[in-house]
Amino acid sequence: MAARMLMVCVLVPLLYQVWSSAEPHHNEEELQPQTLYPWRNQGKGVVRVKRDWIIPPIRVLENSKQVPENLVQIKSDKIFTGEVIYKLEGPGVDQEPKNLFEIDDKTGMIRSKRPLDREKYNSFTLKAFALSPSGERLENPTTIEIVVLDQNDNRPAFTQSEFVGTVSEFSVPGTSVMSVSAIDKDDPMTENAYLSYSIIGQESIPANAVTKTMFGINNQTGAIYTRDVGLDREVVKSFRLKLQIADMGGMGLTSEGVAIIHVSDINNHAPWFSPTSYSMIAVENREDYEIGRVNVTDRDDRGTGNWEAKYLIANDPNGNFAISTDPATNQGVLTVVKPLDFEAQNEYVLTLMVENVNPLSNKAPNLPVSTATVVVTVVNENEAPHFREDPIQIVVPESVVPGTLLKSNIAFDPDNSDLRYEISRDPERWLDINRDTGDLTAKRTFNMRSPHVRNNIYNAVVKVTDADGVSTTATVAITLKETNDFPPQLFPLSGTVCKDAGRMGSGLVLTAVDEDFPPHAAPFTFNMPDDLSINWTVIQVNDTHAVLHPLVELEAREYAVTVFVSDSGSPALGAYAQVNVTVCPCDSFGDCKSEAGAILGSSVGISFIALIIIMASIALLLLLLLLAVAVTACGRRHHIKKGTGLLVGESEDDIRDNVFNYDEQGGGEEDENAFNIDLLWNPHDAPSTPGSYYPGSGVPRGKQPLRKDAPHNLPSPIYPRRPPADPTDIEDYINDGLEAADNDPNVPPYDTALIYDYEGEGSLAGSLSSIASGSSDGDQDYDYLNDWGPRFQKLANMYDPR
Repeated sequence: MAARMLMVCVLVPLLYQVWSSAEPHHNEEELQPQTLYPWRNQGKGVVRVKRDWIIPPIRVLENSKQVPENLVQIKSDKIFTGEVIYKLEGPGVDQEPKNLFEIDDKTGMIRSKRPLDREKYNSFTLKAFALSPSGERLENPTTIEIVVLDQNDNRPAFTQSEFVGTVSEFSVPGTSVMSVSAIDKDDPMTENAYLSYSIIGQESIPANAVTKTMFGINNQTGAIYTRDVGLDREVVKSFRLKLQIADMGGMGLTSEGVAIIHVSDINNHAPWFSPTSYSMIAVENREDYEIGRVNVTDRDDRGTGNWEAKYLIANDPNGNFAISTDPATNQGVLTVVKPLDFEAQNEYVLTLMVENVNPLSNKAPNLPVSTATVVVTVVNENEAPHFREDPIQIVVPESVVPGTLLKSNIAFDPDNSDLRYEISRDPERWLDINRDTGDLTAKRTFNMRSPHVRNNIYNAVVKVTDADGVSTTATVAITLKETNDFPPQLFPLSGTVCKDAGRMGSGLVLTAVDEDFPPHAAPFTFNMPDDLSINWTVIQVNDTHAVLHPLVELEAREYAVTVFVSDSGSPALGAYAQVNVTVCPCDSFGDCKSEAGAILGSSVGISFIALIIIMASIALLLLLLLLAVAVTACGRRHHIKKGTGLLVGESEDDIRDNVFNYDEQGGGEEDENAFNIDLLWNPHDAPSTPGSYYPGSGVPRGKQPLRKDAPHNLPSPIYPRRPPADPTDIEDYINDGLEAADNDPNVPPYDTALIYDYEGEGSLAGSLSSIASGSSDGDQDYDYLNDWGPRFQKLANMYDPR
């Protein structure tokens, strides 16, 4: 064969016996090194598998003290002319872990260099070579397997330093509690790792509470279970077990451990009241406050659902009370959740019941549910009066008659005290209230258009006070219902309509205004009386408008048309109205135009007509103003003393006319010729400053100009003194004065206004201007002044010709 396998130099039957056995004891003769001829075609201990030879492993005991130790020798039976060199490769030689094995290259002896540890490396697979001195392979490499045999050099150990478990109280024997576990690093296929569990000690907490053995353990699996009855958590809280683990089936190395087993509580004790009767006090009209506490006792584990109490009130149909649990003390806290009324009930007897949050175990004694009695005494206190409703709702029509009762019996006092009523807020002063009975009445008619009425609701505030001065208020919400109080008013009451009745759109658009609110306002209905609808008709356009339309072509003048308009209220209200309609000719736009505009043509619009009228009116007003000024100036004149100037008047009592001066500049263009005169002046009196002259005259200012058309230094002519007897004489009177002024050399040469004290006409006594007439006093007749009454006698005496 091309490849020859290594053969072990021991008896083949013995090798197979050692390999297949788990017995840890070995014969030293069996472990002595032998010589193998792995390259022979046949040999002892060689097993042929197909075409390869399988060599059994070489056994090496771990922790050997004899190092270095010869393990096996290999030889090549091939004859060489020179010597053979043996080499060894693999883990433990030239691979990690290195330096565990070596081979003598001349003899082929394989040795272990250090003690082996099976728990680290339990086997090694090496390759052996036979080489010539030149390094040529003389044989194919062969595989050598070294197996490390186990020794019981490791103690078993528990996986936890302390195991913790729980078991319910009153558990029956055989109840599984928990499991413990341990490990051993020795070969699990040998007795060195065959473990056995046991309990070697038991302690109860509290100490000596239980003395009998309560738990057992499965020596192979480590499962702990109960062995006896009597696990009562109220007696013993927990157990401390001392455990032991041993290898070689309990005969080898050992270790110890601890298991803590707690006895868990079951709800085998029902809570009960202690004591079972209580007395408490509650103040009326208060809510959500504690009035007392009740106590219970429960032997179950504190802080658990088996201990926590749940309270019930058996007889509180109105739900005035509530009871809750204080989680820290497990007490029942009784509270008032609805205000109590002393006058209605002054004492309550409550029956309380208690149970646990968790249901009671079937192992608990069959006892009735614990109950307790609580007597609650209600303490009276002065209560404020109560309104029967807040806000106080009232619905009335806005046109309610003053004195109408709106609401009665609005409040009451729980203490049956006398009450006093008053109105705290009533911005419109519409309400009145009876001080003793609280009856609300209407003081005056309401008005929905008040700014204090919003969304048809008027709010007021009433106040009620008991005999001890405790008071309360409530809002009065008065909902006002709209009533039909006002008839609609037609609008507009005047307008124009085109003369051409057949013109499209010819008519006056009418509408109406109603002070009422819907539904007592629009839609409106427009009608005309039958006896007045011969030439006119009203055509309804929509709910709020109609058109007043002539039926025939009418003359251009004003017409008074009666129209009746009514609203949609219930009942409906209506009113007659007279509409003044002006029928006029219209232009192409449908606008009225004047008669002149109509004659000139339709192109003249209302704007041009209005302009002409305005200009004519202004001119007329100016003319009347000038005429009034002239008449007033001519009519007011003083009586002139003899020997005095024309404009200087003096009476005995200094009676003088009130003269109004107007900023008149002259007589205008028409009297221009009367004042267009040449002036004579002395050039030596000319001022040195240029331009200091009278305007248009060349005469220096400050110099009196001389008239060349009159002799110098002549007396002034006599001005007219006779008053006009008739208004038509005013023109002659003014012309006479103008002529006298033209001939007066002492007046200025330029235009100026001449003021005439003319008193006017129309009086039955005649004009007083005759007093200042140009004639002498002797020519005047003043006797008529005596006929005017006593007020004019003094004036008559002043001008008496005597």
